[in-house]
Amino acid sequence: MAAQRPKLAAITTVYRKHSHTQHIVDRFLEGYGWNGAHHHPPMDLVALYVDQVGRDDLSRDRASRFPQMKIYPTIAEALGCGTGKLAVDGVVIVGEHGNYPKTEKGQVQYPRYRFFEEMLAVFRASGRSVPVFNDKHLSWNWDWAHKMYSSARELGFAFMAGSSLPVTWRIPSVEFPTGSRVREAMCVCYGGVDSYDFHGLETIQCMVERRHGGEAGVKWLQAYRGDTFWDASTEGVWTQDLMNAALCRSHTITPARAGFNDVFPTLKDMRRLVKNPVAYRYEHADGVKCTMLLMNGLVRDFNFAAYIDGVRKPFSTQMYLPMPDGRTTLANFFSPLVNNIEKMFLTGKPTYPVERTLLTTGLTAA
Repeated sequence: MAAQRPKLAAITTVYRKHSHTQHIVDRFLEGYGWNGAHHHPPMDLVALYVDQVGRDDLSRDRASRFPQMKIYPTIAEALGCGTGKLAVDGVVIVGEHGNYPKTEKGQVQYPRYRFFEEMLAVFRASGRSVPVFNDKHLSWNWDWAHKMYSSARELGFAFMAGSSLPVTWRIPSVEFPTGSRVREAMCVCYGGVDSYDFHGLETIQCMVERRHGGEAGVKWLQAYRGDTFWDASTEGVWTQDLMNAALCRSHTITPARAGFNDVFPTLKDMRRLVKNPVAYRYEHADGVKCTMLLMNGLVRDFNFAAYIDGVRKPFSTQMYLPMPDGRTTLANFFSPLVNNIEKMFLTGKPTYPVERTLLTTGLTAA
């Protein structure tokens, strides 16, 4: 007898074009390009909960095209498929996009913790649990995030979370050397606070966590915006040569002057090009210092560089994030993310540590 295909439930905020729900759930329904062929996940997404349904909603269309997937009015009903107890083999939580309030710092109060707690209630009532993937960071609230992590450990289910950046393609295709001694690391990227700063932090963390001694935690974090950013850069708070090494990996860097040329921008040029820069500078407990720079107007990609002891030149690469806004027609970086989620659902084991995202969640909340 053939093995039964795993059944999945998705708990989401919104399901519209270019939302994370579309990028992730569509791949479980439609399949996606992988290793030179169209890959259909060997599992079935059978239940869906959508928190906010607008005029641009896609969930009803998908339910009509894929009748094996039913839409339910509550999370509990989705996880139980109408049976009153847990009836799926895996859960995908996508709490990204939608109309939700913001904190004073500008963090969107996405209901990932509420989704997670309602899911846990079903797990506890059913006396069993299943693997869970949570898109992006765990919560905007650190205490809630830590509780999510602790609850997963308590109940013993496989738990993955985070960004697509650690698993997307790298240019060049390199892996950070395990056990290396790191002095400083940096990501030069773009986007907004809360939406993209997290991706920059995950870019750094997936690399430096491989260093000698492993991850040791973070002692402090300092943020810089506007003039304080440029003052810090001029004063050498972060290393300009390391920043330049990261920028040399960019495919989208804005030249210092318009025209058919490729003049590398100076710090003065960058100040003219970047209107609202943001930096997070932080130190790990073992002394490794890291910097995440959001530089809208200068780049539109994610570029990493680090100083490794005993290596003359900085280690550097680009985490390739082809956004469907002109540089590509499809957000293909979600394909390796979904492929990793699939592996967890099939094996019951995470393909990378959720502790990475617990740490980066803490950095965004700091």
